[in-house]
Amino acid sequence: MKTFYADEQKHHNPKGFLSSGAPQPNPEKPERIERLLAGARAAGSSIHHPRDYGLGPIAAVHTPEYLEFLQNIHQRWQLIPGASEEVVPNIHPIGRSGSYPASAVGQAGYHMADTSCPISAQTWESACWSAWSAVEAAESVMSGEPAAYALCRPPGHHAFADVAGGFCFINNSAVAAQRLRKSAARVAILDVDLHHGNGTQGIFYARPDVLTVSIHADPVRFYPFFWGYADERGEGAGLGYNYNLPLLRKSGDEVFLEALAAAAKRIEAFAPEALVVALGLDAFDGDPFGGLSVSTPGFARIAEAIARLGLPTVIVQEGGYLCDELSDNLTSFLTGFGSLA
Repeated sequence: MKTFYADEQKHHNPKGFLSSGAPQPNPEKPERIERLLAGARAAGSSIHHPRDYGLGPIAAVHTPEYLEFLQNIHQRWQLIPGASEEVVPNIHPIGRSGSYPASAVGQAGYHMADTSCPISAQTWESACWSAWSAVEAAESVMSGEPAAYALCRPPGHHAFADVAGGFCFINNSAVAAQRLRKSAARVAILDVDLHHGNGTQGIFYARPDVLTVSIHADPVRFYPFFWGYADERGEGAGLGYNYNLPLLRKSGDEVFLEALAAAAKRIEAFAPEALVVALGLDAFDGDPFGGLSVSTPGFARIAEAIARLGLPTVIVQEGGYLCDELSDNLTSFLTGFGSLA
């Protein structure tokens, strides 16, 4: 299986975020890349640099208003006397219909869901290369490869069409799914990250051509809090095309695999022609976020179950944070998937 990744993704290096109101070092560090690259190589994957695909694939799932904001906000922010080094919102609208603020501060609040996605001078470049890695993986699968891995960093599944959040700016999984739609009438996205893929759900919530399925820690007391409940089924033409499987905290391998079996049935009923896996390794028992308790061998079993769907598959990296087993967890997943793919 080929891995697609660009060194430019390292340039985004956020300094901090707020957790329960307290300033903390940002865990979405460039070092994640080195651990994940080691894991991919240990699984026998070759590393390839993606091409620059321009704004087209990104604009297919994000609004022009939002992309203009991402490209220009850091430069505008630095013109504010006494502004922070990174763009961090300090005000949010109660509702997002109606007026659109002209100020950088107001637009930051409008387009950024929380404080965990600070924007620096290098963020836009890194986010684009992350998305282009997902596009290249989709192109590889469309050209006949059974599967490809996109080492996307920064991650993407918390990014809505016009909102950043949860370390995410461009929704790489959504970009890959939309790219696959060039040759696939129906695409399924299976999100196995610790956290609910709220941005991905939001992008496709009213569409019947992309099925979104997410297995994650129950959001009733866990990020992203406001999305990810079992009664969220889609709306309009997309009603019945969203499927959430929230799990109790500290659930381990067997509970996760039971949920995955239910997810597989729903995906098979949708009869997709391609699959995107939003791969979060933060479901691991020893991940710093500690929400679920999947083991390292458990990731291989999860991957084997996904591979048994027999679909052309783009694996897009989402979460998974610095711990001693991060690279081993990726190796376990890619090896498990490859054993049946």
